[in-house]
Amino acid sequence: MRIRQIALVAEELAPVQSALFDMLGLDDAYVDPKISKFGLQNIVMTLGDTFLEVVCPIEAGTTAGRLLERRGGDGGYMVIVQIDDLAVEKERLAGTDIRTVWEADIGHARAVHLHPKDVPGAIASLDEMTPPEAWYWAGTDWDTRTAKNAGRICAAEVQSDDPLATAERWALAYNRPIDDNAEVPTLRFDTTEVRFVAAEDGRGTGLRAIDIETTDKDAVFAAAQRHGLEQDGNTVIVCGTAINFV
Repeated sequence: MRIRQIALVAEELAPVQSALFDMLGLDDAYVDPKISKFGLQNIVMTLGDTFLEVVCPIEAGTTAGRLLERRGGDGGYMVIVQIDDLAVEKERLAGTDIRTVWEADIGHARAVHLHPKDVPGAIASLDEMTPPEAWYWAGTDWDTRTAKNAGRICAAEVQSDDPLATAERWALAYNRPIDDNAEVPTLRFDTTEVRFVAAEDGRGTGLRAIDIETTDKDAVFAAAQRHGLEQDGNTVIVCGTAINFV
């Protein structure tokens, strides 16, 4: 079990894509031809064997569009965790008060999205792939589009007014204990983690940051400067999200 994909939401896709391509060292991304039925357009970028997606509403009344309005602009949207057996997880979740808002089963890829009122901070998703190393949400040839300047996504950070209560909901959703020894409430998966912190920016509950392993920080930060992005140490703000390059 690990974070396999993070999704961000943008009011305008082109400037965010330009900045991320330049920073991460990418020439191409996967575009899901079926996502338009949700009133969205997207790109899915390959970072090692994990994925960073950006979605953008192209119709009124989308969930992503409502999130943009509620949080006052671009920001985090989804945390997608790969699990071994979705049928087992669905049976377990049926014994909790957590609702699902969407599910898909196309044979070799299965997923459920959990209700954001039950698991606050982002749309939490549980996804199963056959074989496990595949990731069909990024196409079958995702490994031909790997970022040059960055490696895997290794963490996500969710903010709320009550970080511990939010962490407890995520712990129930993914059946993982909260790490009592961490500085902030933290849910640890096999190789990745979700941290829970207090909301202090006036934007309310949401996905505020992600950690990305970096292979060429000089190239990343030079690109951030070219695009005029806010930077603080190893952190760059892009698409309303703090990206920590670790």
